[in-house]
Formats: sequence, C-alpha cells, structure tokens
Amino acid sequence: MSISRTALRVLLACSVLLLGGCASLQRHEPIQVIIAGVEPLQGEGLEMRMLLKLRIQNPNDRPLDFNGVSVRMDVQGKRFATGVSDAVGSVPRFGEAIVGVPVSISLFHIARQAVGVMTNGYRDKLAYEVSGELAGAALDRVHFKSSGELKLPEEIFAPDR
Repeated sequence: MSISRTALRVLLACSVLLLGGCASLQRHEPIQVIIAGVEPLQGEGLEMRMLLKLRIQNPNDRPLDFNGVSVRMDVQGKRFATGVSDAVGSVPRFGEAIVGVPVSISLFHIARQAVGVMTNGYRDKLAYEVSGELAGAALDRVHFKSSGELKLPEEIFAPDR
C-alpha cells in the first residue's frame, strides 16, 4: 500500500512539472515600446521633471495586465533620466495603450550631455535607448527595450550671424 502511495505522489509531482513545462513553452513576442510624447512637469532644485508618454504595443494573443512601470532613458550610452509609476492598466491582445511615467533628469546629466554634444561633434542626432519593465501580478514582469535617434534643432549648430 505504501508503494502505491509513493508511486502516486511521484506521478502527481511529475504531472505538475510537465504541465508547468508546457505552459512555459508558449511563445510570446516581445512588446514594443515607443516614446509617444514628452511634457514638462514641476521640478525641484537640481532636477528637471518630465512626463514621458510611452506607447506600449502588445503583439500577442493575450492581454497584458500591469500594475507598475519603471523606465530608464540613456542618451549617447549614458544614463539620462529615470522614473517609476504605480500606473495600473491593461494592453489588449494585438492592441496598444499609452502610459505616462514621470521621469527625473539631473541637471548634472543635462550638463554632461551638452558638453558631450559640443565637444564630440554629434552634430544633429543623439542616440537614445529606453528600457524598463511592466510589473504584473505575482512577480510576473515584462521587460522592454527600445532605441532610436533624437534630431537636434539646426539652430544649435548654426554659426552666429
């Protein structure tokens, strides 16, 4: 009798592991995150604050529910802005949503980038990368990364007249 109970427990444990393994084999496409807009916010002291609007696109067949967002923006490979939000929402299956995340930018980071632009000859474009994560239920997190180029106004580089 004890052998059959042991065998039943082993069979049950294997079944649970097998079902968990099958669930992890479901294919998920990575989400796409695009900067949709930037709005100024009230800063304090030696910081500048902005509301970074992110367009989140879900190319999967299941909705993506989230209950928090964290974001980091690097410019020319250096940290520029960071932010978090306790926003709660859902991105529908094969759909998109816009989420606002307030970010802080140190005036020291702005100064470092300005010096880099003037001394390194980036001329009219700056490379940026936005990375972060959407927090879900029970430690379920979806990471994202997006990159592009910011075009600088021509007036910055035009010679004085």
